[in-house]
Amino acid sequence: MDTTVVTKLERLREVALDQHGFITTAQSLEEGISHADLSMMVTRGRIERAAHGVYRVPQVSETEYDQYQLAVLWTGAPEACLSHDTALEAWGITDINPDHIHVTVARNRRLRRAGGERYVIHHDDLDPAQVTWWQGIRIVNVPTAISQGIASGVPTYLIRHALDRAGRTSVLPADERERLTAELEARDG
Repeated sequence: MDTTVVTKLERLREVALDQHGFITTAQSLEEGISHADLSMMVTRGRIERAAHGVYRVPQVSETEYDQYQLAVLWTGAPEACLSHDTALEAWGITDINPDHIHVTVARNRRLRRAGGERYVIHHDDLDPAQVTWWQGIRIVNVPTAISQGIASGVPTYLIRHALDRAGRTSVLPADERERLTAELEARDG
């Protein structure tokens, strides 16, 4: 048995454990695992190609959140995070049911890779305070998700539901709720 490959696979698995079983080519290179090593592991069935530049380590159990992690990693952008309708759904503050996974990347980032048909990519330079973690995946915080929903035209009744539901918790402070309510009223005239 080739212990070098096992060691490399173990290093990949360690990173993948924190990312729902996925690892990017860039992360593999940081671990000292070359493109040729990745190709060999795919050929031998030790890892699976999940998307352009993203691999799945099958020894890590699948979860219901895998599709969200894959969407963020697929971008290849370290600043990428779940946003807009997807963030509203993830936070469980409204009954929105998006058809695509919404991801935000930096305003100047251009994505030219195959496989993004399931995603809606938004370009915005988010302040670090607007981004947090959900199920180990980067995501916009609740006030930002609601503001994005207002700006992108999410129906008023869904935004009001989000304001009401989130407003009863600590994830949406009273001053933010008032600001977002005014933002919604300004949008609706």
